[in-house]
This record gives sequence, C-alpha cells and structure tokens, in this order.
Amino acid sequence: MSASNLIRRRSVYDVAMKVAVIGSGISGAVCASTLAKNGVSVTIFDSARGPGGRMSQRREVGEDGKELTFDHGAPFFCVTNPDAISLVHEWESIGFVSQWKQVFGSFDSASNKFLGFQQEEDHTNNNKKYVGVPGMNSISKALCNHSGVESMFGTGIAKMEWLEEDIPWLLKDSKGQNLGRFHGVVASDKNIVSPRFTQLTGLPPPLDLSLVPELATTKLQDIPVLPCFSLMLAFKEPLSLMPAKGLSFKNSEILSWAHCDSTKPGRSTDSDRWILHSTPGYASSVIAKTGLQKLSSETLNQIAEEMFKEFQCSGLVNSLPFFMKAHRWGSAFPAKSIAVEERCLWDRNRNLAICGDFCVSPNVEGAILSGLAAASKLLQASSCRL
Repeated sequence: MSASNLIRRRSVYDVAMKVAVIGSGISGAVCASTLAKNGVSVTIFDSARGPGGRMSQRREVGEDGKELTFDHGAPFFCVTNPDAISLVHEWESIGFVSQWKQVFGSFDSASNKFLGFQQEEDHTNNNKKYVGVPGMNSISKALCNHSGVESMFGTGIAKMEWLEEDIPWLLKDSKGQNLGRFHGVVASDKNIVSPRFTQLTGLPPPLDLSLVPELATTKLQDIPVLPCFSLMLAFKEPLSLMPAKGLSFKNSEILSWAHCDSTKPGRSTDSDRWILHSTPGYASSVIAKTGLQKLSSETLNQIAEEMFKEFQCSGLVNSLPFFMKAHRWGSAFPAKSIAVEERCLWDRNRNLAICGDFCVSPNVEGAILSGLAAASKLLQASSCRL
C-alpha cells in the first residue's frame, strides 16, 4: 500500500502516539506533518535555529543595513513521482511553493565559451523547477507549523535511550537533560550513528546501533558524502552580460553551477543576488587542509575570493559585488543511496525510522519520498497498537 493510500485510509479516531522527529529538513518536515495530519503527536528536534536543512535560507545584512536573503543550499527541485507531485501541487495551491520559470545554460571553462541554453521545458511533463516562496525554507516552515507538530529549534539530540516501558524512547541533549519520552522516533539526520557526529561534537553518536541490529548491516555509519562551498553574491545592478539566470559549469575545477537567486518568485529585486556552488573536488581539497572544525573568517574570505575569481574568468561578470560571503556544506550531499526500494530504514521492534535523501536519491524529491515512507511505517505501527 502506498503512503498516500494509507494516509487516506487513516481514521481521525485512531489512538494517538507520540513520535519524535530528529531534523527539520524537508524529509523530517514532510514526515512530521504527515503524521500530525493523521492524529499523531509529533515533536521535532533540530540543533539549528530554524527549519530547512539544506533548503534553509540565509539572511545577511549589506553595508547599507538592508537585509539580503539567499537560498544557499538547494536552489530548486523537480518532481516526477506521483506521490511527490501530488504533495507539491498541494503546497502550490496553498501558496508556499511556486514554479521558477527560468531557462538555464551551460558554460565551458576550458574554452571559455557559453555553450548555449538548456532545452526548453516541456510543460506537459514533470521537469518543472519548483521553489519555496518566499524562500526555500518556506516549505519546511509551513510543515513544521502544522497543527499537532511542536518544533524545538536550537535543541540537538545527543542520546537516544531505549527503556522497556510503555513509552520506550527517552531522548537527551548534550547536557544530559531529558527532552521527553516517545513511542517512536524518526531520524532524518544521517549522522545519528556516524563518526562525523563525534568529529563535530566530541560526543559519541546519539544512536547505539546495538539497539537496532536490523539496521546495523545497512552501512548507515559510512554513507559517503560530497562536500560543497556556496558563495553568496549581491550586485547593485543585474549582470548585463550574463546570457542566462542559471549556469552549469563544465571543465571547471572550482565551480559547479551559478543561479540568480533574486529572479525566483517572491524574492526582493532590490539587488541582483547570485549563488555559486563549488565542485566537490574543490571543497574536498579545502577540507583536507582545514578539517571539519569551524572555519576562520580569513579562510572563508580566501575561498570566496577564489570562487568569485573563477566566476569572473567567464567574462560574463561585468561588475563587483557589494556583498560576498562563503558558506561550507561539509556533509550535506550524500553520494550514495542505501534504501532505494524501501525508501527509508525501519526497525519494527523499536518503532524507529531513518529517512532522508540518502535513502532514495540525493535530491529534494528523494527526501520527500523518504519522509512519506517513514510516516507510513509509523502509521502502520500506530494501527497495530489499536
């Protein structure tokens, strides 16, 4: 039974269960709102200041004191799966998602030539580009504010304990403070069992895999990731030589793509704002020297200069930005999918689901489908409690 069919068949009279969702990226947010729609009491925990994960929006202030916003993670998304399409159309009808009707091109850094525009979209298929409105994080914001969902931002999970009691899961923060008891847990953060958690925090991973032996063989601990640096740029005037509002770069060791963020629906047009993403190779070379600790302003400024210089070398940038800042995505982009068929990892004995784009496919649609699958597992478990 598909997630959408199960959801339609759920009764509002079903006995509610308490579920914790770790992470408020699109996968966790979709899962949380889907559970809440079906009478489950949901609490979201996220160490960040707000929702979104890789779909977060960065707010900065220019020299003139005006606010600048940047979608410095995922620039847009496409959907092809019927369940994902249905959900996105629902979001579009509510108003926090819109189509981004821009045609992109490609640029060859070896020949220093614009290669042409990408093929025009056939609007009868499912290759439309969608964005959150007024920011990419608007989707997760709306879902996290769904009735029945409580969101705890700035609250990271450091320990997940299993107790042989009616409400078995106990979650704790890094100070050992109890954060609540839950019938089930959904983790949308691939680092809950990863050594990367220890590298970043100095603490052991929150989840002891000995509690979930069924998941111990999924290679969850060692999901390869592709690091990336993003560069946020703001210009006073549009880049008049730029032939397209989005470019993919070929044969560049530094840049992967560039998009004009201020051309998206619902964005301010007070300035011409661009987002550049580095190649994984460039980011890996930097991280090999610096490690994963917080980067100094000097290092980030150097990275910004190198990325902007490569952008300038295209010959399409005819002015200097009045704002420029780099951001590191250290492990946000998975390089492997570990549950393509199942769409999420599930331990039925522990009511534990693990979801995210690392399960299905490394994109927004993959995260959506994984979140729906995790919700479906928990709803089935809730039905078994009746």
